[in-house]
Amino acid sequence: MYLSRVEIDVANRQKTKDLTQLSAFHNWVEQSFPDEINNGKKLRHLWRIDQLQGKKYLLLLSENMPDKRQLLRYGVHDTVMIKSYDCLLNSIKQGQLLQFRLTANPTHTVLQPGIKQGRVVPHITVDYQRKWLIERSQKLGFQLGTTTDKSTFDIVSRDWPLLSYRSGRRLRLSRVTFEGRLRVEDADQFKQALIKGIGREKAFGMGLMTVIPRINND
Repeated sequence: MYLSRVEIDVANRQKTKDLTQLSAFHNWVEQSFPDEINNGKKLRHLWRIDQLQGKKYLLLLSENMPDKRQLLRYGVHDTVMIKSYDCLLNSIKQGQLLQFRLTANPTHTVLQPGIKQGRVVPHITVDYQRKWLIERSQKLGFQLGTTTDKSTFDIVSRDWPLLSYRSGRRLRLSRVTFEGRLRVEDADQFKQALIKGIGREKAFGMGLMTVIPRINND
């Protein structure tokens, strides 16, 4: 596995004019793997947009190494960083405390009378968005705090980015970024969550959780 990052050249309007919707970012990510396109074997790539210290980054997790030239398509020159993710994955152990960041699309299914397949709708409130992550953590091998206890994790941003234009309509997705600390309960399950992503809309910048070890295990 590889974790890659490139600073998005937001100062160059001419260069990044296409990046007005999540579908354009998705296309950028896909084009960064020309060998997969040529072989007709596209793999799932997890990605998200991070804003740190006034700069905007594309962060990407992939099984294969991306093409640096394609990553720079909308990036700032000489800002591409690609590193192996396997070392971090192999270091994860049960009981370990980790600092995490996750951008996701918290949703739930609403059942309708007479219709077998429910309708997927986004969670709107902070409390339900936090509850959504807590409920998934129990199945994905890690432990968080309670719904009301914000000392272990919290929501740091919420927005509705444009997904695409379709039939004259603007389609948007709920995007929520969580940050905090977690405890690994099942190392194998947790590694799969990191690799496969969490929640829906992974093709459009949702589901990527990144972690770093905490210096103090408290």
